Amino acid sequence: MLFVLRHSGELVMAMTIEFTEEAHAEFDDAFSWYAARSERAAIRFTIEIKSAFEKILHDPERFPHTYAGCHQYSLRRFPYLIVFHIKPGRIVVVAIVHTKRRPGYWQQRV
Repeated sequence: MLFVLRHSGELVMAMTIEFTEEAHAEFDDAFSWYAARSERAAIRFTIEIKSAFEKILHDPERFPHTYAGCHQYSLRRFPYLIVFHIKPGRIVVVAIVHTKRRPGYWQQRV
């Protein structure tokens, strides 16, 4: 997924967002869980994830550090964290973590 950020019409940077296989599966599982209960909730979850990625891409360093040099972003309306690494020209999503289940399970990935 490639995002090109612009500031006042000028190109600032281009970054990609990459998902580990595990993070992609976690997103799919969360989306499926919400979709099974409410199409509206699934859509809202997806919109909030997209908004989170836009904020992360805008200034990834502003989000708190967590384990092994990762950063985390807390979703506002859903009990999830996006855990990511900042790499040159890209953001690598390590995990999409439910905050009420298995704390720290994702740390073995980094």
